[in-house]
Amino acid sequence: MNLTIKDIAQMAGVSPGTVSKVINNYEGISDKTKKQVMDVINQKGYEPNFSARTLATKRSNLIGLIYAGKINVEMTHPYFNEVISAFKKNIGLLGYDIIMFSNERFQMGQGSYLARCRHFQVDGCIVIAGEEVEEAIYDVAKEGIPCIGIDIELKGPKSSYIMTDNVDLSRKVVEFFYLHSVRKIGYIGGKWDSAISRYRKQGFYEAMHQFGLELREEWIEYGDFHEESGYEAMKKILQCKDHPEAVFATSDLMALGALRAIKEEGLSVPQDIQIVGCDDIVACRYSEPKLTTVKQDKEKFGKLSAYMLNDLINGETQLKPVLIDSELMIRESCGTNRVDRR
Repeated sequence: MNLTIKDIAQMAGVSPGTVSKVINNYEGISDKTKKQVMDVINQKGYEPNFSARTLATKRSNLIGLIYAGKINVEMTHPYFNEVISAFKKNIGLLGYDIIMFSNERFQMGQGSYLARCRHFQVDGCIVIAGEEVEEAIYDVAKEGIPCIGIDIELKGPKSSYIMTDNVDLSRKVVEFFYLHSVRKIGYIGGKWDSAISRYRKQGFYEAMHQFGLELREEWIEYGDFHEESGYEAMKKILQCKDHPEAVFATSDLMALGALRAIKEEGLSVPQDIQIVGCDDIVACRYSEPKLTTVKQDKEKFGKLSAYMLNDLINGETQLKPVLIDSELMIRESCGTNRVDRR
């Protein structure tokens, strides 16, 4: 038998409003009345309906997880999977559950993130940026739904974002090469429409100019952060008569693809071409050779995004964007004796 609040109220000899207040821990209810209601609830094994609880508290304790972009990173992407795992753990400790929104309907020109946020009455959203992000994602932030963006610049009355300092990230790589007498440097970036791609390219160009290094346009290619695109980009670079001494690929997956292309060409890493990736995914430690990369603090990303989103949900409106520092992890794919064995 499915009991309602009215049934519980009748059995406890109180009003339905009083039962609702007891269930949702409102103040102003005497201990005697609370016990009277809870005794009936416990005796009958009553569990309040989710919709009724949401209506009473104006809170669903649901967080929308959105993988934005026509080329999205999905749950299987090793970098973002670690970020979301850290977010899930910390947002759960704060009392929330997560509902994931698919963007597949957008491929057919249908769907609305904002409409779905309203339908499920989410308290807030975490947005993970892929490539070719739909304009519809910005409507959620502009509407005032609390949102935190990961690698996407969300701007709204209750929005903020977290991003690695990507300009500095690229500068670290170029500086490392420069300090180890590497002057001929290639670059494999992401598509220009994403913020991290723009900032990483900006940092690369600025550092190359700073150290007086030549920018060879034939050594600059673009992918989509996945392995196959890194492979194809490296194949194009290797078609040049003159090869670079080193290549910076702006994701580990693209770097691993580039590594495969170099080996297929009969060249060696790092003897012929050195490779640096970005993200420090687990696979970097098991590639042959082990991949030098720029580490982003994935645990910090997840924890900060959870706490910042919770603050926005609870009325904070002055949260400024956060830029997180990165760390260069030197491994075997670079020709130096300072090798990280992790």
